[in-house]
Amino acid sequence: MINILIPYALRSFTERNAEVQVDGKTAGDALNALAKIYPDIKTHLFADNGNLRDFINLFIDGKNINTLQGLDTPVADNSEVMIIPAIAGGNNGVRTY
Repeated sequence: MINILIPYALRSFTERNAEVQVDGKTAGDALNALAKIYPDIKTHLFADNGNLRDFINLFIDGKNINTLQGLDTPVADNSEVMIIPAIAGGNNGVRTY
């Protein structure tokens, strides 16, 4: 089993579960298995073309899949997969203090 860690911002789509166990051979398999269990999370992870959304980062055992084989990155049993949404914001250089 693969253990997927769900960030707080996406837990409303996983019945508030912080971790979900799934089966799969690749990062894409694992995320698709997650989306099969919790269909509402799919649009928050995947773009219409099936790729990960630009603001979603995925780490397998601490390694970013973008530096590996993307969604085709192999995932071993007992691996930990972390979904990390990018955080944006700022104040355009304006001092607010």
